[in-house]
Amino acid sequence: MKRSTIFLCVSFCMGVIMGSAGQGNTEQWPAFSADLTPPAPDYSRVEYWAALPSIKDKADEVPKRSKGLKDLQAEAKADVFFVHPTIYTYEPTTKYIWNGDVTDAELNKKVEESTILNQASVFNAAGKIYAPRYRQAHFFCYYTSQKKDAAKAFDLAYNDVKSAFEYYLTHYNQGRPIIIAAHSQGTQHAKRLLKEYFDGKPLQKQLVIAYLIGMPIPANYFSQIRPAISAEQTGGFATWCTYAKDYYPLEYENEQYKSLVVNPLTWDTTSVYAERKLNKGGVGLGYKMTSVGVVDAQRHEGMLWIGKPHILGAGLLHTKNWHVADYNLFWMNVRENAVLRVEAFLRNYSGKLPSE
Repeated sequence: MKRSTIFLCVSFCMGVIMGSAGQGNTEQWPAFSADLTPPAPDYSRVEYWAALPSIKDKADEVPKRSKGLKDLQAEAKADVFFVHPTIYTYEPTTKYIWNGDVTDAELNKKVEESTILNQASVFNAAGKIYAPRYRQAHFFCYYTSQKKDAAKAFDLAYNDVKSAFEYYLTHYNQGRPIIIAAHSQGTQHAKRLLKEYFDGKPLQKQLVIAYLIGMPIPANYFSQIRPAISAEQTGGFATWCTYAKDYYPLEYENEQYKSLVVNPLTWDTTSVYAERKLNKGGVGLGYKMTSVGVVDAQRHEGMLWIGKPHILGAGLLHTKNWHVADYNLFWMNVRENAVLRVEAFLRNYSGKLPSE
């Protein structure tokens, strides 16, 4: 398979801009208010979902140049509730500055063609994918000095995710095993959702795994949900934030160093170096499958460090923060692991599945 400079433009592929994350900003926006809040989504209507098993959407795709991969949602015995990252990164063109409008066709298209295609689709061999549209907080919220306004925007976004999950539980789940998967802002909301609905609650028995990627999460963040430290462990959570080897991000001293790291090449939390030969393939620009062995990985003090991807033109790469490629760099490893954990869960399932 021909390799190309697939990750040179990965930030454009994913539609996420992270260059200013963690930095202060002196720009002032009008205070958060009801008048600046877009209408709430109605999750009984399919248009308020970016992905549903019952409709054709980008989560049904498999990468170009992949061999033998298929969308297996129709026969899946588990569900995947996926919470997408921040795609509302551009300058607002309406009065809805703090939170994205779920009826905005342009924003919805960006969500579908970036995160749903590149990230949510990784799970279509493991479960039926449910990905709500929600009034995501604008990227500005992460580095503005208007912290109280930003907190209100994040709360609004979380309440949408919560409403979508409650609708999903009532109308779709029917007691099936659940994978919670998310990235970046999505992880911020998903970890809150897990605390409220799963951690030490009856619903925890349905949790296959939580992939909480792209945000630092301490190993002891939950009271009952434990870190997943082996490839087939179920009921736990896995997380990582990807950076170039020897790089320390601005947020390192504040919270990154405290984070759990599960290496997606080994699915453990050791600091043992994982050679790139363990990488089963990534997904790059144009949603194309890469060769195996695209990148190595090693846990280091709350970060997942990688060397330069093994691609043509790697010498030109100077990327330090690989946040936008947290999933893409390890795409096949995540896909196969999700299937493996569902199989392990079903073997150990104490009850009878609704479909049986």
